[in-house]
Amino acid sequence: MTRPRVLLDPARKGRDAEMFERDLRKRVVGQEEAIREMVDAYQTWAAGMGAPGRPVASFLFLGPTGSGKTRIVEAAAESLMGDARAVVKIDCAEFQHSHEIAKLIGSPPGYLGHRETHPALSQDVLNQHHTDKIKLTLVLFDEIEKASDALWNLMLGILDKAILTLGDNRRVDFSQCLIFMTSNLGAREMGALMQPGLGFTVSNAASQAAGQAAGASGLTDKIARAGMEAARRRFTPEFMNRIDRTVVFHPLGHAELRRILSIELKVVQQRIAALANGAHFSFSLSEAARDYLLGEGTDARYGARHLKRAIDRRLVHPLSNLMATGQIQAADRVFVELDGQPDRLVFLKDAALPSAHAAAPKAAVAA
Repeated sequence: MTRPRVLLDPARKGRDAEMFERDLRKRVVGQEEAIREMVDAYQTWAAGMGAPGRPVASFLFLGPTGSGKTRIVEAAAESLMGDARAVVKIDCAEFQHSHEIAKLIGSPPGYLGHRETHPALSQDVLNQHHTDKIKLTLVLFDEIEKASDALWNLMLGILDKAILTLGDNRRVDFSQCLIFMTSNLGAREMGALMQPGLGFTVSNAASQAAGQAAGASGLTDKIARAGMEAARRRFTPEFMNRIDRTVVFHPLGHAELRRILSIELKVVQQRIAALANGAHFSFSLSEAARDYLLGEGTDARYGARHLKRAIDRRLVHPLSNLMATGQIQAADRVFVELDGQPDRLVFLKDAALPSAHAAAPKAAVAA
C-alpha cells in the first residue's frame, strides 16, 4: 500500500531567517530583491547547505548613489551582530594602483617594511566580529570599480576557492564570509531612464493609469539591464562569472524617501531615550516639517545620501542647543513645525503653568 504524502512548502524560512528578514525590512527601504537574496543566502548558511570550499555567497550591488547599497550591509551587521560597524570594509578607492595591494595582503619577505606591514585581510581581522551564536563575517568591497585590475585578480581566488594567500604565504579562509561588492556603474544610464518627460505622451487619465501599470515592470527591467551592461563592460568575464548574485538597486521614489526619513527620526528619538543625563524628551514633526527635511536632504541625483546631514543640521543641532540652554526639560514634548516666511523650522512645547518665578519659554527658531 502506498503511504500518503505530505505537501511541503519550500518557501517557508526558519525562525532565525524570518527574524533577519524582518530586521532588514525595518532598516532598508525599497530594495526587495536585495533583501530576498540576502535572506536566502543566510538561510542556506544557517542550514549548513552551503557549497564547501566557497564563500557563503558573493554579491555585486549596482545602482546610483544614495540607493542603500552600503546601508543594507550595515543593516545586516546590525541585525546579526548587534553593531552596524561589524563589517570588514575595504575602500577600493585606496587600491587604484597595483602596488597598493600590499596593504591588503602584506609585503612578501625580503621587501622593505615586510614586518611592519600588517595585512588588512588576515584571519584575525575576519574573525574579530564573530559572536558565540554567529560565526559569520560580512566583507564589503566598496566602490569596486575604482580598484586596479590587481585587486580584481586577487579576488578571483577568494570568490572561487574562498582562499587568500598573504605576502608571507599564510592562508586566509573566506568560507564563512558573505562578500559584498558595491558599484555605481550604470548610474548615469539609470538616471536618464528615470527622467520625466521621456517617451510618448498619453492622451487621457485612464490610458495614463493603464500605461503606468503596464510600464512599471518594463522600466524596472530597463534599469536592471543598464546596470548589468555597464558591469559587463567594466569587469572581465571570469570576474563576473564568479559572482553568485548581481542585484541592481533602483532609484528611490518619494514614498521610499519618506519611509527612510521616518526611520532616521526614530533613530534620533532612540538617541534621546538613551541619554545618560536622564533628560529624556520626545519630539514630533508636522507633515510640512517632514517635507522640508526631505527637500533639504534628498534629490534625484544623490538619493538619500545627504538626509542624515540635513537631520543633524536642521533638527539635532537645534535640539542640542535647546537642551544646553535649559529650554527643554525631561518629559517635555517638542513640536517641530515649518515657518514658511522664510522656510525654517520652529520648535515649540506646551507652555508651563504660570508662576511667580518664571515665564513660559518662547519658541526657538532654527537657522
